[in-house]
Amino acid sequence: MGLPEISIIFSSLAVSAIQRSQRGIVALILKDDTGTFDTKEYKSVSEVQSSDWTATNLQYIKDAFLGTPSKVIVERIDAAATDYNEAHTRLASKRWNYLAIPGISPADAATVATQVKTWRDVNKKTFKAVLPNIEADHEGIINFATEGIKVGVNTYSASQYTARIAGILAGLPLTRSATYFVLPEVEAIQESSDPDADIDAGKLILINDGENIKIARGVNSLTTITTGKGADWKKIKIIEGHDLWMDDVRRTFEEHYVGKVNNSYDNQVLFITAVNAYSRSLEGDVLDPAAENKVGVDVEAQRLAWESIGTDTSSWDDQKVKDMSFQSKVFLAGSLKFLDAVEDLQMKIQA
Repeated sequence: MGLPEISIIFSSLAVSAIQRSQRGIVALILKDDTGTFDTKEYKSVSEVQSSDWTATNLQYIKDAFLGTPSKVIVERIDAAATDYNEAHTRLASKRWNYLAIPGISPADAATVATQVKTWRDVNKKTFKAVLPNIEADHEGIINFATEGIKVGVNTYSASQYTARIAGILAGLPLTRSATYFVLPEVEAIQESSDPDADIDAGKLILINDGENIKIARGVNSLTTITTGKGADWKKIKIIEGHDLWMDDVRRTFEEHYVGKVNNSYDNQVLFITAVNAYSRSLEGDVLDPAAENKVGVDVEAQRLAWESIGTDTSSWDDQKVKDMSFQSKVFLAGSLKFLDAVEDLQMKIQA
C-alpha cells in the first residue's frame, strides 16, 4: 500500500475526530426478566420499547441517552444472575466507550473494575467504566461518589446514577472536559464535606454552586503517579484523547497493513509519515501544537530484538538498525502531548 491511500485514511479520521469523540458509545448491563433476549442496541431513545424492560431499567436507559451518546448497547442478564460474566463475554468483542451497571453492589463493582483493567492493560482495549464508590486507582475506572441525587420524585444512589454519568462522558467532545458540566435535572445532592479531598482521592463528585448542580472536576480514579502515568492521566479528557488516537492508529494498522504489506523499512516509513501527518492534523483540538507529536522507529527496541537472537549489532549505527526490519514486528516510539481544558485560574493583581 502506498503513502497516498494510507494518508487519505488518516486524514479522514483526523477531520472526524472531534465529531466522533462527542458521539461515544455507552454499554449498560441490566438485570431484567421482562424479556428473554441477550442484547439490545439503540441509536436513539425513541427506539426503546418500554415493554422490553422494567420501569426502573427503562429509566436507566433514558438517563444514558440524556448525554447524547451515538449508541447505547444494553446487555440483559437474568435478575437472579450472581455475576456479570456472561455480559462481559458479549461486550468483550464489541465497540463501546463507557460501561455502567446501575444498581451494582460494591463487591461486584470491584470485580468489574478488575475486568476493565484487564481489558485495558492486557488486551489493549480502550474500554472505560463508571462505577460507584470504588478506589480503583486506574485511569480506566471513573469512581462516581455522590449519593442522594434528587431528580423529581426519585432519589438516586451513586450506583443508580452511573448510567447518566456514562452518557455524559460519552457525549462530550474532546474540546471540553466534564468539569463544571451542569446537570439541570438534579435538584439536590448529598453534598461532600470536603470536595477538594474527594477529588484528590480520585472521586468524580457533584457539587452545588448555589445555582446549579454540576460535576466538580472530570477526574478518573487514578491516584498513584508514576513515570509512565503522570498527573495528567488523572483527567478523563486526557485519557479520552489517548484512546481516540490509539484506536485510530491501531485500527488503521490492523485493517490496512497487517498481512498486506511487506515489513521493510520503506513501508514502515510510509506508515510513520502517515501517522505523524494524522497527529499534526489533531494539533490545536486534541494535541498541543507546541509539542513535537511524532513517532518513529524505536531503534533501541529493534536493536535488542536482533541481539535477542544472537546477532551482533555493535557495528550498526542507528540508520542501519532502522534499515534492518525484524521479522514481522514493527517497533515504533515517540511522544504526544494532549491538550487539557482550561479549569484553573491563578491571577496576581497589584493595586
